Amino acid sequence: FAIGFKEIWEVDTDKHSSGDVLHTIGWPLNQGTSGGGFLYHFSDNRIAVGLIVDLNYNNPHHSPFQEFQQYKQHPKIKQFLEFGKRVSYGARAITKGGLHSLVKMDFDGGMIIGCDAGTLNPGKIKGSHCALQSGILAAEYVNNVLNEEVCDFDDIFKSSALYKELHKARNFSSALHKFGFYGGSIYNFIESNIFRNKLPIEIKDDKQDCDSLKPSKDSKIKSYAAPDNVLSFDITSSLFLSGTNHEEDQPVHLKLADAKIPLDYNLEKYDEPAQRYCPAGVYEIIEKDGSDYFQINAPNCLHCKTCDIKDPAQNITWTPPEGGGG
Repeated sequence: FAIGFKEIWEVDTDKHSSGDVLHTIGWPLNQGTSGGGFLYHFSDNRIAVGLIVDLNYNNPHHSPFQEFQQYKQHPKIKQFLEFGKRVSYGARAITKGGLHSLVKMDFDGGMIIGCDAGTLNPGKIKGSHCALQSGILAAEYVNNVLNEEVCDFDDIFKSSALYKELHKARNFSSALHKFGFYGGSIYNFIESNIFRNKLPIEIKDDKQDCDSLKPSKDSKIKSYAAPDNVLSFDITSSLFLSGTNHEEDQPVHLKLADAKIPLDYNLEKYDEPAQRYCPAGVYEIIEKDGSDYFQINAPNCLHCKTCDIKDPAQNITWTPPEGGGG
């Protein structure tokens, strides 16, 4: 998995070129953290800028949100955003493991398709066309079932152009996950550019993102610059632009299996990373009655599900909010 950030900016005409695309890799992400950024020029002088951070990072002091704010300070990005206006902000977890991480898409009474199932092509950093193709295949399958034709969705999927595309890129994410940024990049270059994705190799990595963190005492504390409110901003002002809307008194939709774990285990061993991996400031360690208290600011939630994925104790479960809020 990864967490992806995106902002929409309105910029001056002389900084805008409709249709232009910029992809980056690496900076500001350093050793132990992989990912990359993007900048897309849309119509009406609007630009989408974002950063994707793989959730297998190992430093519990790492803050994906702060990395995104730093990303916008790079001269290649700054040149487009400077003197512009930020109009929206959002974040979500990305199922980017490719074919090796694809869930079973059909089950009794329903289907999981598109990006939620994991049909993203990580090698091309593209997912919309794959999601559309999976929807077409799902419609074909449902039509066959309604007409009482004997069929299996896996057979339909494996005979499709979508499966062929995802099969070519099947090792891309797992190579980066297993061998690290440099080793994975070297392998992916060799497989895609020299062997044209025809190597009979299956690279799988069963290590979960929640198991990748090192203890905080063994990790370098990361410091981030204060927001300048020109290119970089804090979480509170970002949430204002996210369109998030919850009833303040609704039941907390983020469930803890054990309320003691955040302080007794996560704080002690990892300096409670939920304070930093959440892109909405949902989780805080505050002082209450003279003691540390783990506070859940559920109305802030963007429903990215990063906490459900990255929590090292797997103690947090995201559930749908009351009344479809979000």
